[in-house]
Amino acid sequence: MAKLWAIIKREYLERVRTRWFIIATVFGPVFFGLLIVVPAYMARKGKASTEFTNAIILDATQTGMGTKVAEAMAVGRLPGTPAPTVRVVPPSELTAAESTATHQVMHKQATGYLIIDEQTIKGEQLRYAGRNATSLNDMERLRNTVKQLILAGRLEDAGVNPDRVKELTLMPLQMNAERINDKGRGGSGTVSIIFAGVIAFLLYMSIVLYGQNVLRGVLEEKTTRVAEVVVSSVPSETLLAGKVLGVGAVGLTQQIIWVIASVVMFKLRAPMLALFGVTTTPFQMPEISIGLALLLLLFFLLGFTFYAALYAAAGASVNTEQEAQQAVQPLLIMLVATAVFINPILINPTGRTAIVMSLLPFSAPIIMPLRLAIGSVPWYELVGSLLALAVSCVAAVWVAARIYRVGLLMYGKRPTLKEMGRWISYSR
Repeated sequence: MAKLWAIIKREYLERVRTRWFIIATVFGPVFFGLLIVVPAYMARKGKASTEFTNAIILDATQTGMGTKVAEAMAVGRLPGTPAPTVRVVPPSELTAAESTATHQVMHKQATGYLIIDEQTIKGEQLRYAGRNATSLNDMERLRNTVKQLILAGRLEDAGVNPDRVKELTLMPLQMNAERINDKGRGGSGTVSIIFAGVIAFLLYMSIVLYGQNVLRGVLEEKTTRVAEVVVSSVPSETLLAGKVLGVGAVGLTQQIIWVIASVVMFKLRAPMLALFGVTTTPFQMPEISIGLALLLLLFFLLGFTFYAALYAAAGASVNTEQEAQQAVQPLLIMLVATAVFINPILINPTGRTAIVMSLLPFSAPIIMPLRLAIGSVPWYELVGSLLALAVSCVAAVWVAARIYRVGLLMYGKRPTLKEMGRWISYSR
């Protein structure tokens, strides 16, 4: 036990003292804070700056619709920003006017041009061409504005007051979805989905990044022949366990720091955004019980041990960095395949796909915490997932320890799967 603790301590301290660990640990909260502030600030700034300005409206209807559109789209534009220009053209000259407007846009004399013709008045087609044609917000606002003006014109023709119709039909209805679990009210459904997605992302990134650390650590010890000295005094199983637990403790430390920093960032969210003149809606952090926190920790430890052992076995079986990248491709495929199902499971966390992925050992460390963060999971599914993952974890460590023992001292060509199978039998 003393040797195991010494190895864990060495692996842990060796990594937490590096500048890259400090940079990554600090960069995580900073990056998260930027994700809170920058999108909200850019959305506010973009709303004011990407309006339908400096555009040309070609009105071929002789109804004054172009002027109405220009006035409606000019509302709320920034001071000094040019308003849309209206050109009333006969239908026979519309093609030539389009060509002229196209050249103006090409020479950056205008942002784009809108065509209002008889098809537009009939509510059939609205044509726009410009540099901001890919801006979904601008195009949707333009379409809605023209649609409302056409509707208002039809109501006037029918003798109905459009202002009265707008007053009766406009209803800014907001919906708050709150989930209910076995213990009662469980908070906002939207917040639960966001929290679950963050949990899945953190678990995925931790396994990928720190699994690679285990791989590189084993490969470095093998190529520098340090392993020959260490194995002579420490059993290979103890060395493998110490490396996995030590690197796992590093990942857990970083995750705890990130979680604490994230909570602080959310507490400071409103004051931070207020500095940029952005008002926010109330955002309540989801309640995390002690039981849920322990389950998330347990799945992280089991999942990391499962993958880290396989990463260590892959590192012991190769001799170069290039061979290592090829050897871990099956592990990366399993992780990427799990990540692909995160979004579908967020949409339907109780479906057959979610249940199956929760029971598979390679995906359970990510998918089951994802489902637990969204809502309650039947106890038998939770127990089944934990048992399957625990058994697979023991099997992975057992196989990896035997491959690790022989492969750590083997040099030369890369072994085949058949040879690695013999390594397991040699170590019995």
